[in-house]
Amino acid sequence: MIEQRLADQRGLGDHGWLRSHHTFSFANYWDPKQTGFSDLLVINDDQVAQGRGFGAHPHSNMEIISYVLDGALEHKDSMGTGSVIVPGDVQLMSAGSGVTHSEFNHSKQAGVHFLQIWVVPAEKGGEPRYQQTRITEQEKRGKFKLIISPDGAEDSLKIRQDVRIHAGLFAGDEQQTMTLAEDRYAYIHVARGSLMVNGVLFRAGDGARVRNEPTLVFSGGEEAEVLLFDLRPNEVNHPVR
Repeated sequence: MIEQRLADQRGLGDHGWLRSHHTFSFANYWDPKQTGFSDLLVINDDQVAQGRGFGAHPHSNMEIISYVLDGALEHKDSMGTGSVIVPGDVQLMSAGSGVTHSEFNHSKQAGVHFLQIWVVPAEKGGEPRYQQTRITEQEKRGKFKLIISPDGAEDSLKIRQDVRIHAGLFAGDEQQTMTLAEDRYAYIHVARGSLMVNGVLFRAGDGARVRNEPTLVFSGGEEAEVLLFDLRPNEVNHPVR
């Protein structure tokens, strides 16, 4: 079953310098039916004005992923990490026992558009850590590339949870079939463009919970960029942090 959630059904936080669409309950947006899915807690679609950003703030016991769509995002944290990530880069910060970080638009002239994704870790505590990788367009063109996994397979970033995240780019006749294990859930998030999944049309910002669906066929893309989350069949609602 594909349970679609359209882009305009998401929550919205508009703070002037920040325009953020919330797939799941976050900050001032609360919907008891939208408190994550399995271990996936947050997908925030953030657009940040030039020279602005999120000042230093703490997190613990959360796997935090940043995926840049346009512009450049500057990261600093209490582990001593400093980096700027651009489209094609993927950042994973495991907050563990506690870390302070900031995320700013690196540019003074243009906005930055990125996804911030939170995954609940399998265990609390642990040493905080930072990872970053670059995925080329060729690796995602017309197919899915594994970008995050629990075991670091295929040079993916290693996350502290039983979740696998794939990224793909689809246009024209490009098509990919993904097979899901019988005991797995999935979540689809279309970051930009549009495409069909099992005959259902998805546009930018649309997402879907997937249960009891053995195969997913992605086709008919129009400059589509898609994230696919392979998740445990876990229906527990997590508290929003």
